[in-house]
Formats: sequence, C-alpha cells, structure tokens
Amino acid sequence: MNMTRLSSKAISGTLLGILRQGTTPTRLAVTLAVGICIGCFPVLGATTMLCILVAFAFGLNQAAIQVGNYLAFPLQLLLTIPFLRLGERIFHTAHLPLAPDQLLTMARGAPNQTAKAVVFGQGHAIVAWALVAPVAALLLTVLFVPLLRTLMRSSKASAPRFDGAAS
Repeated sequence: MNMTRLSSKAISGTLLGILRQGTTPTRLAVTLAVGICIGCFPVLGATTMLCILVAFAFGLNQAAIQVGNYLAFPLQLLLTIPFLRLGERIFHTAHLPLAPDQLLTMARGAPNQTAKAVVFGQGHAIVAWALVAPVAALLLTVLFVPLLRTLMRSSKASAPRFDGAAS
C-alpha cells in the first residue's frame, strides 16, 4: 500500500469518525476550512497553537481543525512568499530580497534596518493572509460540504447492517 492511499484512508477515516460522533457535514466543513486557512498562516511554527486557540474559542473539533492544519503545511510553504509580496503591494513597500546572499549582505551593512525590514515584511504577509483567509475559508466550506455529505452517505451504504435477528 502506498503512502498516498494510506494517508487518504487515514484522513477519511478520521473525518468519518468525527461525522459518526454527531458533527454535521457543514460544521466539519467549516472546521476543516478554518484549519486549512490557519495552516497557511505565513509564520512557520505558529499554526498548531493558533488552531488550538481558535478551536477552543469557537467550539470547533480539535482533531478536525488539526487535520486541516496538517493538510495545509505544503500550502503554507508555497504561499508564504506570495503573501509577503501581496503585503508589499498593499502597503506600497519595496520588495524584501529573499536570496540568502542578498539578505546576508544587507544584514552585514545595516543589521538594524534588515531586522526591521524582515519584521515589517512578516507583518505585511500576515495582513495579506488575513485578507485572503476568510474568502478562502468560505470557498473551501462550500467545496467540502457536499464532499463530506457524500462520504457520510457512502459510509452508511457500505456499513454492515444489523437487524437484531439471531443467526
């Protein structure tokens, strides 16, 4: 069995377990969407704690929000630079150089200005994420609701039926 099939089976099994506990497909879709959007937050290492706090504050399922968070990790890596660049456009600031040799040269010449540019760049990326995330969460929720309803129906159809009669 390959890793992709194993991972998808584990994810669908986890989601199905949450649905069987009484969570509605809509509530689970919202939770997954929020987890994925938080998982794209452009600060590495912050998403797990943010998901825990958001799930606690809004009464969302902790397991489901973390599934979304972990699924989003590759997206987080892919979207950090676009969020940084979008933030630069929003705030009309110069591009922060991202090449290691350029950053090192900049840091050697003006360490305080470099640190300030990196911190502001990170802040700009967070603002860009904050503008994009709610729209993305809404779109993901709309996408996930029918998928989760189908998952729930297909699991009911394939589940063994017990009619209570003795064999």
